[in-house]
Amino acid sequence: MSEQRNNENKMQSITDYYGQNVFSLKTMRNYLSEKAFKSLSATIKDAGRLDPTIADEVADAMKTWAVSKGATHFTHWFQPLTGATAEKHDSFIFPDNEGGVILQFSGKELTQGEPDASSFPSGGLRATFEARGYTAWDPTSPAFIKEGPEGTATLCIPTVFCGYHGEALDKKTPLLRSMVALSKQVCRLAEIFGIPSKGKRAYATLGGEQEYFLIDKKFFNRRLDLLQTGRTLFGCTPAKHQQMEDHYFGAIKSRIMGFMEDLDRELWRLGIPAKTRHNEVSPAQFEIAPVFEELNLAVDHNMMTMDVMKSVAEKHGLACLLHEKPFAGVNGSGKHNNWAIVGPDGKNWISPGHNPHENAKFLTVLCAIIKAVDTNADILRGAVASAGNDHRLGANEAPPAIISIFLGDQLMDVIEQIEKGKAKSSKAGGVIEIGIDSLPKLPRDATDRNRTSPFAFTGNKFEFRAVGSNMSMAGPNVVLNTIVADALDEICTKLEADKKAKKDFNLSLQKLLQEIIKKHKRVLYNGDNYTAEWHAEAKKRGLPNLKTSPEALDALRSEKSIKLFEKHGVLSKRELLSRYDVYMHTYKSVVQLEAGCAVRMVKSMIIPAAVSYQGELAATIKSVENVSKSNKTKESKALLKEVSEKIESILSALGKLEDAVETHKPEKTLEAMKSLRAAVDSIEALIPAHQWPLPSYAEMMFMI
Repeated sequence: MSEQRNNENKMQSITDYYGQNVFSLKTMRNYLSEKAFKSLSATIKDAGRLDPTIADEVADAMKTWAVSKGATHFTHWFQPLTGATAEKHDSFIFPDNEGGVILQFSGKELTQGEPDASSFPSGGLRATFEARGYTAWDPTSPAFIKEGPEGTATLCIPTVFCGYHGEALDKKTPLLRSMVALSKQVCRLAEIFGIPSKGKRAYATLGGEQEYFLIDKKFFNRRLDLLQTGRTLFGCTPAKHQQMEDHYFGAIKSRIMGFMEDLDRELWRLGIPAKTRHNEVSPAQFEIAPVFEELNLAVDHNMMTMDVMKSVAEKHGLACLLHEKPFAGVNGSGKHNNWAIVGPDGKNWISPGHNPHENAKFLTVLCAIIKAVDTNADILRGAVASAGNDHRLGANEAPPAIISIFLGDQLMDVIEQIEKGKAKSSKAGGVIEIGIDSLPKLPRDATDRNRTSPFAFTGNKFEFRAVGSNMSMAGPNVVLNTIVADALDEICTKLEADKKAKKDFNLSLQKLLQEIIKKHKRVLYNGDNYTAEWHAEAKKRGLPNLKTSPEALDALRSEKSIKLFEKHGVLSKRELLSRYDVYMHTYKSVVQLEAGCAVRMVKSMIIPAAVSYQGELAATIKSVENVSKSNKTKESKALLKEVSEKIESILSALGKLEDAVETHKPEKTLEAMKSLRAAVDSIEALIPAHQWPLPSYAEMMFMI
């Protein structure tokens, strides 16, 4: 069935099958009455509430469409605090009075579900015996069809997930709240600039570039570490890896191209606008990027993309690795969180405009972002904290744990002039003042790229590069929306007060932006973020450098953080502290799991292989000496001695790791794992390849 469907898709134009598995506005039009269609369209457009009087009609239409697609079940598809997605399937069937069944789906079943929530992490928000959790349909993210391997399908309905008393138990609820908070403050600023916002809303857009690795499934199945932890706990770097830089943007191998073509088709059928595909820096590493979408939908689409990537890879005999650092010694994988704001006028407010009015607005938003990131750099760092991302942040392919902003030379020049007084000139040319009537055009794409910066302006958006590859993008964007909303709130409050006092708007704005830049310019840095000089300079500037997840997560429970999220109605104190508890528990569990897996692999696989080779080597030396009756085995004995010493080193490191695990202190466990890995990797190069029990890095990276 799946192969037949793929063959049919290959014969069709993209425009014929794009979105065919989505209950989109285009599809709704064919299944709903005009009244219901207009009502639901308005709900989606304005991110409002569903009119309960049309719920049954919408549900019946959705069921009719889904059944025509082979669906037998429906599920409320939600995103708990595990960072993954969750679903419980219910069939459409309802027994009739004659021994048969009819297919039913009510408005109540569409709009609200009640999965057993007791086993999902809640960080103390609810006791285990309080099993009730509620899912509620999010109409702004369309329902979609997930096809099964046997020709049937499931209707997936994106939902929020809350507790009995309304506590957010998921990633989507605070994301939607943060979008409301951001819209409120952007619309306030719009009114100050004379842009009507009544009955309109502002929103963030997102483009998530997704990096990943592909390896042959047969190698994956032979690596207990990959199976259980997602990353290789052992493995020495091959002689050739990424140092030649010949993989990046190189010709795509035919097997990988087959995967990418299939992946694009599956994503397009789900209405996910996959746009770009290419080889990444490390061998076996790749990237896919979509067209920008409204934030909530983009987050859902990224979660769906990760799921589809894994299933398509399996179909091609591959394993898709989404861990931030699956291989040591080469680049890890991240998500590039490309974020922008669309105002109530429908324009991108993080894009230099075509007239003085738009550029004044742009610079105001720019200063709000500078203020937001500097004030809350620790919270933003906490939003990307995880055990996996700790292995990646600060390495040469990822930004350091120090949060800073890259603006590029042209914008930096303007910022420095604002700080000194009125901006008079620009490196792009022209006379610049902050006043609405006199600010000329600022050129688009007036910056170079800075791949070392964690938060970089790239012409019409900000790229937050510190997000881990397997993370939900909801968390970082909840923080980003909220901190920018807070900065805009302070700016609007000041400008509104000055306006009420009948002060000159241009002078008020000039003074306010100047104050913001003077106070927060320490977060701006256009240089190489990898260098030791920057780390020293950042320390001198007082910028936080939270290198580990425990340090970074601690910022989430600070008084500053609690006050911030409660002020804007995004997360209550209990909800925020619950997330800290969940994420810390997850971090500690991952470290313990990895340590346990490492111990098991060394005891059951690596030591037996090493001791076996040691025995063979000793027997061979003895045999040669018995035959030759001369001392011709000096170098062989040196090799035997080296192997024996390395085995003892492994056993010693193994014991220290087991002791460290007993302390339940992640930092000690990680240090002991690092020592054990060094010992194991050093012996891998000495043991014959056919006797080494694990697929090597060279095999996994190049044999695809």
